[in-house]
Amino acid sequence: MNLLCLMAVCIATADVFAGADPKLDGQWDSWKNGHSKTYPKGEEEHRRSVWEENLKKINQHNEEESMGKQTYRLGMNQFGDMTSDEFTQLMNGYNSGSALKTLMYTSNSETFVTAVLPGKVDWRLTGFVTPVKDQGQCGSCWAFSATGSLEGQHYKKTGMLVSLSEQNLIDCSWPQGNKGCSGGSMARAYLYVKSNGGIDPESSYPYTGMDGQPCQYDAQYNVTNCLGYISIKSGDEKALKTAVALNGPISVAMDANHFSFQFYSSGIYNEIQCSSTKLNHGVLVTGYGYSGQTETKQNKYWIVKNSWSTSWGMQGYFYLARDQQNQCGIATAALYPLV
Repeated sequence: MNLLCLMAVCIATADVFAGADPKLDGQWDSWKNGHSKTYPKGEEEHRRSVWEENLKKINQHNEEESMGKQTYRLGMNQFGDMTSDEFTQLMNGYNSGSALKTLMYTSNSETFVTAVLPGKVDWRLTGFVTPVKDQGQCGSCWAFSATGSLEGQHYKKTGMLVSLSEQNLIDCSWPQGNKGCSGGSMARAYLYVKSNGGIDPESSYPYTGMDGQPCQYDAQYNVTNCLGYISIKSGDEKALKTAVALNGPISVAMDANHFSFQFYSSGIYNEIQCSSTKLNHGVLVTGYGYSGQTETKQNKYWIVKNSWSTSWGMQGYFYLARDQQNQCGIATAALYPLV
């Protein structure tokens, strides 16, 4: 009887994974263990199917990259069991809304003729940037982008790099129009900090990756305030380059609604399907540069910090094609706070 029960269990298990490629069993198990993945009963078959399809697309893309048809590589990561739609709904929480611009950064071609800017800038090397963070399963990218630029401006003024509290923004900037894990914008985050008179550090107001809890801001731990923000001329990558070079890390929004971005691994990201107007993800430009010995039209990039942990991309960063018709809208809604 026990043998019959065991056989029944084995047959049932075989049926559950009947459509799976047995050659990938080891990879699947290794991936699950590496990312601490467990599933409710009946869910693993579906997640395995999604994972296999994603792996197939990743391998196809990388074959094209090996032939010189792509400028970046993809890799399996912690998002491997999610469809693109699931991923976008969960991770991309930028929503510009109707926040008012408090100051406008204006520029003209004459400025760029006379301005002498470095060929490369990387604010990570000079103390302006905190370590890569992880927003978890919360659409709070806007909060991480906002704190990133504010951390840089605070460091520029005081010489002290302090990790600021994204949870403070998630919990407390609802009156300005942000929606916690359901989305928000860096502009509204800065308006909150201005009206509130400051923001707490992460050490006193730690990240939970959840919303719905009351605001717990405590003025005794306040680190910095901001007077407002400067909005960089929309769509102007030269203006963005000037702002990055002269001021430090800049908050930006982008179109991240693509399979290729979900699984970006390395190289200069240049997605032909990217929109310059449909912005859904907040990130932080921490510099710019180019690959090789000489700058060319094809090898220029922005250095961008994401908030999906160091397991994604290049230790949490990615290179985005620069001066390629405002790739993914990187210069469409760029801004930084005044401290």
